[in-house]
Amino acid sequence: MLVLDGKALAATIKEELKQEVDVIRQAAGKIPHLAAILVGDNPASQVYVRNKVRSCEQIGFRSTLIRMPEDVTQSEILTEVAKLNNDPDVDGFIVQLPLPKHIDEDQINLAIEPRKDVDGFTPVNIGLMTLGLPSYLPATPNGIMTMLERYGIQTTGKEVVVLGRSNIVGTPMTVLLSRKGEPGNATVTLCHSRTEDMAFHTKRADILIAAIGRPEMITADMVKEGAVIIDVGINRVDDATKKRGYRLCGDIDYAGLESKVSAMTPVPGGVGPMTVVSLLMNTLQASKS
Repeated sequence: MLVLDGKALAATIKEELKQEVDVIRQAAGKIPHLAAILVGDNPASQVYVRNKVRSCEQIGFRSTLIRMPEDVTQSEILTEVAKLNNDPDVDGFIVQLPLPKHIDEDQINLAIEPRKDVDGFTPVNIGLMTLGLPSYLPATPNGIMTMLERYGIQTTGKEVVVLGRSNIVGTPMTVLLSRKGEPGNATVTLCHSRTEDMAFHTKRADILIAAIGRPEMITADMVKEGAVIIDVGINRVDDATKKRGYRLCGDIDYAGLESKVSAMTPVPGGVGPMTVVSLLMNTLQASKS
C-alpha cells in the first residue's frame, strides 16, 4: 500500500514556495501577507491557526493573527473583516471556523472581499470554480487535488465516491473531480447522512473520499480491493492507553484497510498539512493579483 504522506508532500511544496518568496525578496517585491481572525478558545482552531502562522514563517510570508473573545459580537467581527478588506498590505485572510454559535457564519463569509478570500469560501469564488474559471479554490479540496496529482493517482474515467456534502469539502470536491482535466474527468457520486445503503456506493469506488466526521465508520467490508482512500476526517476517540487519554483517527478504519487498498492517507499527517499548503498557495496567488 502506498501511504499518501501529506506531511512530506507539504514540506516539499513549502520549500518550493520559499524559493519563490526568496526570489520576490531579492527583487524587492511585495512579500505575501496572510491574516487570520481567531475567535474564542476552540483547541482545534488554535492548533490550525498556529500551524498556519508557523508555515508562513517557514516560507517567508508575513502573517497577522487577530484574536477575538468567545463573546464577541457579530458587528465586531464584521468590523475586523472590513478593516482587512480595505488594508492594501494584506493580500488574503481567513476567518477560522467554526465560529461561536451566536455568530452567523454565512454573514461573515459574505462580508469577505472575494479577491482576499484565500479560503475559497465566498459565493464568487465558489461560482467561478463551478464554471471552471480562475478562482481561489477551497483549501482542503485543492489540497486533495494537489495530492492526487503529485502522487500520480489517475482520476480520469474513475468512479469516485465522496462522503459528506459540506460546502467546505464534500460539495466542492465533487465539482473539482468532475471537471475536465487531470485530476478530474471522474464520475462522481456524493453520499451523505440521508443516503440509503451507503456501502452499495462505497464498494463501487475506485477512489473514496471520506469527509463525514464519524470515527472509523468506513470498514474493510465497505471498500473494494485496490481502492484509493482519502480520509479527510479527524476525530478524537477516548483511549485509556494513551497519555492524553485519547487518540486521533479519521473516518476510515486505517488498520483494517491497510492490506486491502492500493493507497491511503494517514490521520494525522495526510490531508491536514495539504490544507495549510493550499492556503499558502492561494495567498501567493493573491499577492500577485
